[in-house]
Amino acid sequence: MPFLGRDWRSPGQSWVKTADGWTRFLDEKSGGFVGDISSFCKKDDHNKENRFNSLNYDVAAKKRKKDLLNSKAKIQYFHQEKWIYVHKGSTKERHGYCTLGEAFNRLDFSSAILDSRRFNYVVRLLELIAKSQLTSLSGIAQKNYMNILEKVVQKVLEDQQNIRLIRELLQTLYTSLCTLVQRVGKSVLVGNINMWVHRMESILHWQQQLNNIQITRPAFKGTTFTDLPLCLQLNIMQRLSDGRDLVSLGQVAPDLQVLTEDRLLWKKLCQYHFTDRQIRKRLILSDKGQLDWKKMYFKLVRCYPRKEQYGDTLQLCRHCHILSWKGTNHPCTANNPETCSTSLLPQDFINLFRF
Repeated sequence: MPFLGRDWRSPGQSWVKTADGWTRFLDEKSGGFVGDISSFCKKDDHNKENRFNSLNYDVAAKKRKKDLLNSKAKIQYFHQEKWIYVHKGSTKERHGYCTLGEAFNRLDFSSAILDSRRFNYVVRLLELIAKSQLTSLSGIAQKNYMNILEKVVQKVLEDQQNIRLIRELLQTLYTSLCTLVQRVGKSVLVGNINMWVHRMESILHWQQQLNNIQITRPAFKGTTFTDLPLCLQLNIMQRLSDGRDLVSLGQVAPDLQVLTEDRLLWKKLCQYHFTDRQIRKRLILSDKGQLDWKKMYFKLVRCYPRKEQYGDTLQLCRHCHILSWKGTNHPCTANNPETCSTSLLPQDFINLFRF
């Protein structure tokens, strides 16, 4: 064993940062000799200057590292991987598991929110994580979650679309954070408690910005929705999958109010979201003795989850266990990759990482 002590250097030796790298020199008290001493042992003032520069270099490096890890840093942590491999066990080649936070960090969610087909999917996923999975994310994943959420809010403020959807997401997240911070305690959240208080203040600020949005009427003076034939108006209303959108549409004009009360319209909406068994358990009769489909819909919404449908979803390849967005080519070894891919709903995506 060549070195017995904690410090292998001889007495009197020190290290100095130079242009050629770290070099050791010998103090005058030691009286010893070190190779290439002529390159740095010129004067005592020169040695003191090297030590001072070395100290400043260490302080600056530590400061840069602290700023990079600081939660208030403006650097946003976005990955842009189109697919990842989901491994559920440790092998000789790979150790550890693929967690929810790792998948959330690596997949390309930052650009997915800019796609109208994937926007609702990402928002629903953020809502589910806010309800129960926020504490399972790592510190960098929690920071990434807030960065993506901020990007979603900015998009809604610019486009003035999906306002109610984001309001519900922010309210869900704020309620969960209040529970975690006040009741459970700060130990379940990664980072300083003041950092999470600052994030909760940001959520309140975003909610205020969404409440102050004033949608302006377009200057277009051509054919409007009410100018269309009644059959076309009803056909368009049947494309709405949320009953609250029908109620909001009926508040625009008295004529639309009459159309939105159509029993067949609400019946199709109930049959789309819920099964026949669920509908039979929640039958409501009107004063005329007929089924009140509108009241039944809102009662069913309170009792059962609605059917989820998205333009684009994440999919998992059953053959090679690769998770990617639908339509993304991944290096699959199967003969027919299209037949071995399964679309995942947001809840299925979260359940995938519950080992």
